[in-house]
Amino acid sequence: MTAASDLAPSYDLVVVGGGPAGLAAAALAARAGLSTVLFDENPGVGGQIYRGITTTPVTDRAILGEEYWAGAELAADARASGALIVNGAVVWSLDPQKLVGVSIAGKTRLIEARRVIIATGSQERPFPIPGWTLPGVMTAGAAQTALKAQGLVVSGRTVLAGSGPLLWLLAAQTLRAGGRIEAILDTTPWRNWLQALFHLPDFALSPYFSKGMSLLREVKAKVAVHRVDGIEALGKDRLQEVAFTSGGRERRLPADLLLLHQGVVPNVNLANAAGVAHSWNERQLCFVPVLDEAFGSSVPGIAVAGDGAGIAGGTAAAERGRLAAIAAVRALRPEATVPDPQAIRQKLQREEMGRAFLDLLNRPAESFRQPVGETLACRCEEVTAKQVRDMARIGCEGPNQMKAFLRCGMGPCQGRLCGLTVTELIAAERKRTPDEVGYYRLRPPVKPITLAELASLPISEAERKAVER
Repeated sequence: MTAASDLAPSYDLVVVGGGPAGLAAAALAARAGLSTVLFDENPGVGGQIYRGITTTPVTDRAILGEEYWAGAELAADARASGALIVNGAVVWSLDPQKLVGVSIAGKTRLIEARRVIIATGSQERPFPIPGWTLPGVMTAGAAQTALKAQGLVVSGRTVLAGSGPLLWLLAAQTLRAGGRIEAILDTTPWRNWLQALFHLPDFALSPYFSKGMSLLREVKAKVAVHRVDGIEALGKDRLQEVAFTSGGRERRLPADLLLLHQGVVPNVNLANAAGVAHSWNERQLCFVPVLDEAFGSSVPGIAVAGDGAGIAGGTAAAERGRLAAIAAVRALRPEATVPDPQAIRQKLQREEMGRAFLDLLNRPAESFRQPVGETLACRCEEVTAKQVRDMARIGCEGPNQMKAFLRCGMGPCQGRLCGLTVTELIAAERKRTPDEVGYYRLRPPVKPITLAELASLPISEAERKAVER
């Protein structure tokens, strides 16, 4: 394992994130002659999409599907490229001068980079329903991580709730692995179909169409599906029941495990902290970085690739990573040979063909994005939706001011679990757009690190003398 002390003081390219975009970018850049290091905080590479690809105990390829195993080639190519790949590395800081703060095994270093590619991928959208903090309620992504990385299959009376491709993929993978699902509560609003229909021809021609239809048939043949417009997790010390409403009628299901999911959104915290400009994407209902055609950001020398640039899926993420890497190579080693970017753009365009249909079809209902009453909006600081709404009504203009009132976004997750919820609640109460309200202002450390880790930063002789004087 690479230790913090083994790192060079500077690299041509630092890649943050070991998912498909990061792996593809690091491999291309290293082969073109750039000194390249990839930092990833997980024990192995792969990101969420290819989680545990080099170590998974799942040997039956049919369980996770052939798309998952495509990640093995990406991982192998990156390993063979000459790029330094460092796992267990938490990147907690990145400034506009491209100084990267990274912590490895309790030791911290600051690394200078000539170029940086942020490939931190996506995270699950907050799904704040009544009871979502009860033991026994977790995200679908967490269950899928356990399956990929440890080969663990959910047990007990399991209910899946929400919308989006991952929900159906997890259901299929669970069934193939021998698990059981009591029901799927589909929260997709009917009106979404009307908005998405215009993009149906492109979707029908995309790689997503046949895969999606196959997943739906596979799951619906074995699991009861209910279309719902309200969900509540019930229990005293842990989950006992899931209540849901459909067409004005309430029903309850006994449950030991409730898996929630309503799509994924870009993980913007590191890019935000680095000063990268972001804007609200109305189709995907989230903030995305403002980027050029090579995925360069508003901060010179910092690019954002993969799903962190806007949700498009694993194959598209890899192509985005390659385009960002080509831009870095051309800036630092213009004489180096790189693949034809036009051919990569054509592949990317094909992968993104059906995305508009999927985005519009799976847009979560307002009621599942903007909670009311005593439902927790910020889990870390235990702030309710009512408290956020009340503060907005009396004049709180945005999430950063809300920190002073209620400490929203100041817990260990640094706003990852409440950022979009708080923005949308304020926007709704003040009759503003999310763009006008804005997002949390992120500062380092963007990931929790200890004071001991900060204290382990090497001190130069000049700094030491300055302190001694």
